[in-house]
Amino acid sequence: MSDSNKKTDYKHLSIDEIGENHLSANPETPIRDDAFELDDDTKIEMIEAHFKEIMHILGLDLLDESLRGTPHRVAKMYVKETFSGLNPENKPTMTLFTNDYHYNEMLVEKNIQFYSNCEHHFVPIIGKAHIAYISSGKVIGLSKLHRIVNYYARRPQVQERMTMQIGVALKSALMTEDVAVIIDADHQCVSSRGVGDQTSSTITAFYGGAFKTEEKKNEFLRILSI
Repeated sequence: MSDSNKKTDYKHLSIDEIGENHLSANPETPIRDDAFELDDDTKIEMIEAHFKEIMHILGLDLLDESLRGTPHRVAKMYVKETFSGLNPENKPTMTLFTNDYHYNEMLVEKNIQFYSNCEHHFVPIIGKAHIAYISSGKVIGLSKLHRIVNYYARRPQVQERMTMQIGVALKSALMTEDVAVIIDADHQCVSSRGVGDQTSSTITAFYGGAFKTEEKKNEFLRILSI
């Protein structure tokens, strides 16, 4: 059987048969074409109703003073914060500035803290992103690097996809192929459930342009170890 046929066969497996296998290879977040036909207030109202039902099914007393506002708080958090990166209107603007200092070495911004959510279990992914780029004549403010990381983090994610999305977005914004991204993250779908491993972390990398060479790649890695 060919590899392509094997991939097609996955569609016929049950959720239990698939287990922990992460089968998606799509570099784009899977969003429906009609995802933004509803405004945020309507989405919050609808999610609130559904989350109230989930809590009811779990047996929680929604008349309790502590729980009564939870469905609305969760719905507002989902739309306005946790998954706000789904909406392209929230993508940060990436204003470029002339590289007046003619700085032609790599610029590294490391330890960019982010919080995301695993799209398979909707539990947190907590980690740090490290970014490097070599100017092609233009630079951006350092805060924009943080903002682009958090834009792609604030959606249901797969770490491999998130790493690629950040790398591709930065190449486009900076107008250079010379971009590198490394993400080191803890997945609570591993630590708080399943195997319950609280010591491991997951590392993914994106290398473009000059960073595909061993010299620049190793230089970047050495800087991260400082």
